[in-house]
Amino acid sequence: MSYLRVFLTTAFRLLSAFWRLCVRHLCTFQFLANALCSKLHTPRFLLSSLQASRHPGILAFFCFALVCSLPTTSMALSPDEIVVVANRNAAKSVSLAKYYIKKRKIPEKNLVLLWTTDKESCSRQAYDKKIVPPIRRHIEEEHRPHTIRCLVTVYGVPLKIGGTQPSESETAALNQLSEKKAELKLRLESGESIEETEKKLLRGQIEQINNDIRKLKFNQNTGASLDSELSLVLKTDNDIGGWTPNPYFVGFQKQKTGIEKKDVLMVSRLDGPSPEIVRRIIDDSLSAEKNGLSGTAYIDARWPDAGNKSVSGYALYDKSLHEAAGIIEESGTMPVTLEKTSELFAPGQCKTAALYCGWYRLARYVDAFEWQPGAVGYHIASSECSTLRNKNSQVWCKRMLEEGVAATIGPVGEPYVQSFPLPAIFFKYLTEGSLSLAECYILSVPYLSWKQVLVGDPLYRPFKRKQGP
Repeated sequence: MSYLRVFLTTAFRLLSAFWRLCVRHLCTFQFLANALCSKLHTPRFLLSSLQASRHPGILAFFCFALVCSLPTTSMALSPDEIVVVANRNAAKSVSLAKYYIKKRKIPEKNLVLLWTTDKESCSRQAYDKKIVPPIRRHIEEEHRPHTIRCLVTVYGVPLKIGGTQPSESETAALNQLSEKKAELKLRLESGESIEETEKKLLRGQIEQINNDIRKLKFNQNTGASLDSELSLVLKTDNDIGGWTPNPYFVGFQKQKTGIEKKDVLMVSRLDGPSPEIVRRIIDDSLSAEKNGLSGTAYIDARWPDAGNKSVSGYALYDKSLHEAAGIIEESGTMPVTLEKTSELFAPGQCKTAALYCGWYRLARYVDAFEWQPGAVGYHIASSECSTLRNKNSQVWCKRMLEEGVAATIGPVGEPYVQSFPLPAIFFKYLTEGSLSLAECYILSVPYLSWKQVLVGDPLYRPFKRKQGP
């Protein structure tokens, strides 16, 4: 009986630990089930059921069964699931694409050659007519459904899409609201004797007008990251509606997003200030995977940890920075230095920098970092990826690439803080080592068809060695 009791107690503990693991990684299991089903061409009814499942044990068991049926396949994104996009009209674009294809052993047929502007920005019309059709046609004609999961845009493919001009009615509405606001402010500040109740009413009307103006300006903010738009290139009825909730984002798993996961492609960019830097990104990523990424993680928050307080907006992202620092430290991958005041890391302060996330200094990079080969980092601020080629620009993405990082993230315009990848989610999956850079990004970025850009090798797994050979 004593042996039976020991056996049952041990079995119960193992099952309890397994259940906690399943609950903790529910979203990862959903993501992997979807990816593995696509790889095995699982029937659509079963795939749909799994995508809708909220039962962690079922998802974990199914993922385990699929992995067992694919003995030589990694859980992460694989080379044959990638289509590389280059521009024949841009010097070095095609040769860099072929270099990457060779290094990562991507099938040679998985190359799309565009003929479009070699400038960093293209018009919406050029995007619709010269970029979307060849990519969509290649995927539909050369590959079976759902076998392509990721696009890689290469140096020379435009970085961003120009916005559409506001209509006459939108301009008129904005002018009308501005005039009304001016009248109310003049009344409030006129010095006339006004009852307090009327003052309160006037302030409320002004605030409502400010909200209406913000909504109008937001709707007119139609410029986008080309890569973020390409994430929905398979969705033929996609409207230019501004940001679209990402169905893969961990935070949206319990709500309807308007688009399905099958409509979404991961998109990453091999780009930088020069072709030499792009080649270095590819080489450094491969080297770090082989030898392991080592150094120090630097996290730059602005305030003390909010603890268990319910927060939103800027405070939510600051809290996420604190959480990211804790996650990296607990992972045991490297030591962490956390700055939690309004000060930024000072020039020369960050020796052997391997990971970085922080804020806030707009378009003025601080040369604080001694970047390690394969380093990954991003700065939370507006327009930090508005250019990668302007020689005089000090935006963080461009300067970080010049100084040695292998992967970074940033917006091409005003993104609003809630569109950035949440640091705690991104670095959690990155340091676990089982998912690729592109997968870590798609799980952590809340919105698509918007402003954000991921620069780096989508297959890059800096902590791959943690998962074994």
